[in-house]
Amino acid sequence: MTSTQYSDFRTGETPEAGTIILTHKLVREFQMGSEVVHALQGVSIRIPENEFTAIMGPSGSGKSTLMNLLGCLDSPTSGEYWLNGQKVSELNDDQLAAIRNKEIGFVFQTFNLLPRATALHNVELPLIYGGIRSQQRKEQAESALESVGLSDRMEHKPSELSGGQRQRVAIARALVNNPSMILADEPTGNLDSTTSQEIMDVFLSLHASGQTIVVITHEADIAKHAQRQIHLRDGFIEKDFKVNGDI
Repeated sequence: MTSTQYSDFRTGETPEAGTIILTHKLVREFQMGSEVVHALQGVSIRIPENEFTAIMGPSGSGKSTLMNLLGCLDSPTSGEYWLNGQKVSELNDDQLAAIRNKEIGFVFQTFNLLPRATALHNVELPLIYGGIRSQQRKEQAESALESVGLSDRMEHKPSELSGGQRQRVAIARALVNNPSMILADEPTGNLDSTTSQEIMDVFLSLHASGQTIVVITHEADIAKHAQRQIHLRDGFIEKDFKVNGDI
């Protein structure tokens, strides 16, 4: 499938129910001195609720640019982006920040945990930013840590945890707000192969429970766990297929 599959989506239309991500002719350009870099060149994709998607591509393919747009960390030069029924492609920075905290759970390669805080407090952070009261924060954070198998590590600090356990804390933090999707950027990049498999098993379990997951990766061994793979090259969608066959 190429990026023309959703060409019947017209500007101004709202996406159908059950669609978490819909982009229409998404373009992102960067000015580099006298040159214009065409990072994304009209990318149109639809990701339904409870799909596990891997976005792949070599360096310079546009996958990091697409991740930043899907994560509401950047805005497109042109085109439309709808996230869980909301048109976010034209929002300002403050509005994008509010959407990020409500709709997206981020998991990064480097974990991004506070070193002096316990696992429980690290997971509570998005709820603190969201103004949730203390007791509710604690209950939600405990539940999120239990869901990734860390009920016995809640009071441990990152230095007292293995790399895999730290990434589980990061996943729990991503889950704690009950987001529309988990967006994971090279989530196993700092882990050995055995631990990487354990982390992917966590994602598979979350997906089985109904979570929508988008993983950005350059590793075929990681992407094969997803239901669907989207391959970018030179700012275009080169391939888009279900793991068990084209779509």
